[in-house]
Amino acid sequence: MEAVGIVIDVGPGSSGSKVGDLVAYAGNPMGAYAEEQILPVDRVVPVPPSIDPVTAASIMLKGMTTEYLVQRCFKVEPGHTILVHAAAGGVGSLLCQWASSIGATLIGTVSTQEKAEQAKNDGCHHVILYKEEDFVSRVSELTSGKGVDVVYDSVGKDTFEGSLACLKTRGYLVSFGQSSGAPDPLPLSALAPKCLFLTRPSLMQYTVTQEELLESAKDVFAKVASGILKVRLNHSYPLSEAAQAHADLESRKTSGSVVLIP
Repeated sequence: MEAVGIVIDVGPGSSGSKVGDLVAYAGNPMGAYAEEQILPVDRVVPVPPSIDPVTAASIMLKGMTTEYLVQRCFKVEPGHTILVHAAAGGVGSLLCQWASSIGATLIGTVSTQEKAEQAKNDGCHHVILYKEEDFVSRVSELTSGKGVDVVYDSVGKDTFEGSLACLKTRGYLVSFGQSSGAPDPLPLSALAPKCLFLTRPSLMQYTVTQEELLESAKDVFAKVASGILKVRLNHSYPLSEAAQAHADLESRKTSGSVVLIP
């Protein structure tokens, strides 16, 4: 669902891209595991000369997801205190880098000491090893019982109730993934005691128009070019070895971004 390539043909009446342009896309339609792909012209974005094509391919989905989470789903501002689950993950890592550059205080949860070091390098001020300590209690301690302004939760079922408990009055829970499964149903009345906000966003709904798409990608590429966002491109495979890439992913032999090269 994300790729970078060179335009080799343009349909009749199309404008905005021309043969020879380096372009990228993220989202629908699926089909990036191919040497050639037909895409709607309004779904591709130009890749600036300052961005290496492999870097662009490795950051499109994660970077644009980070952009809408930090700038539009909840507007992070200097002084905000933020909890990021899976802080060393693909989106979590970029989210910490971006939010830290704004001036927010970052609390991240991770599973290992190695990931804790990465989260700190990405801008986390406090890192919680959730297998060793209760993250709800630790967040309460770190915030003197006040709670955080926003929780970014890509884990889902295992962290959902705890994430709500970590929020301050009128805080925001942004549930943008469910790696541990879908959260249990929540009655609206559960949000009432602290007047909480809950949203379940997706990238597709934040890049509905071509203008939104182009602005999001432009902002991501600018952050990469300026050094604010650093991509961990640790693995590349020939396109013919896509199955091996998936096997390595599933067995946790990889870290950072994985790119297939046609």
